[in-house]
Amino acid sequence: MTRRTRDADRALAEVLLTAFPDDAARLIETSDDAETAEFLAASTPERIMEILRRLTPDRGSRVLALLEDAQIRSALGSLNPNRAAATLARLDDADRERCLELIDEPLARDLRTLISYPPETAGSLMDPRATSFRPDATVRDVVKRLRRFRDRRNVQDVFIVDSEGRLTGAVPLQSVVLAGEGELISSLSSVTLICLQAVASQEEITQTFEEQRIGSLAVVDLDGRLIGVIRQRELIKAAQEQATASAVTMVGASEQERALSSPLFAVQKRLPWLQINPLTAFLAASVVGLFESTIAQVTALAVLLPVVAGQSGNTGAQALAVTMRGLALREVRTRQWLLVATKEALAGAGNGIAVSLTTAVAVYL
Repeated sequence: MTRRTRDADRALAEVLLTAFPDDAARLIETSDDAETAEFLAASTPERIMEILRRLTPDRGSRVLALLEDAQIRSALGSLNPNRAAATLARLDDADRERCLELIDEPLARDLRTLISYPPETAGSLMDPRATSFRPDATVRDVVKRLRRFRDRRNVQDVFIVDSEGRLTGAVPLQSVVLAGEGELISSLSSVTLICLQAVASQEEITQTFEEQRIGSLAVVDLDGRLIGVIRQRELIKAAQEQATASAVTMVGASEQERALSSPLFAVQKRLPWLQINPLTAFLAASVVGLFESTIAQVTALAVLLPVVAGQSGNTGAQALAVTMRGLALREVRTRQWLLVATKEALAGAGNGIAVSLTTAVAVYL
């Protein structure tokens, strides 16, 4: 390949990165890690950040480790903190420490804190750069500070804390904009304070978001001190992941498994469920065995065995789908398992009687 051809290809790639970053990220996902790092090495810090933000954390971590020190420093400084923490968490200890030593100490401290929280908890999803003010701050002070905030477009709420950093209130940004410049921010605070502790699960986050319909969610420590905020984009993402996780677990797969996970990881997560399935199959076969003598006398009944297996599978799939949907939408709770089981048993019995009558007529004819 000539130098002119390489320059033309790189110019075309830059156009693709600028105009269609999502399509570029999908193309990069299929390329080699070293090739991706080499390509990003010649891009601007903004382009590197845009691509790393769109890559999966697993792939992004491998590419990040191959970049130059200056590019790592720029990328981690530009990425959303929880996204940067998710990427760093997938590196080995040596590469992670090398990356953290390249960035400013305050940011490195925040990222270490985020990495320390278990995955899919409020602490791991939060942005530590929460906009907090004292109760005596005026609207003029709030607006002046927000104008200097780098990610002000992502701010939906501002939070009020006392002298010890404990969360005391939250004010929607719309209320701040519509208020007079001399008003105290504490006078605009909502009556109901909505927050979660850093160890709250993704299920609690999703439930709070669905019930309250909030723009952002404050995260506090065990003493009630404000330590971060989960922004609306992360709240929506958490809700989507929770919904898709229900569909995945319904068929016995793992919530942690992804389409590009390793085959070994897939086997480890899927095999336990597949080992349980033969037990249920043998249980169904034992029921058929009870009528072995009858089937031996009337061999035509053997033709109906696939019908029995198919109908039982369909009935189980229907019950499982409705139950999982109810759990995902918070229509039922786990403590209501007996009520749900009773309802499905009665529904199964009713459907079984109706289908058996239809089958009896068909067999007779």
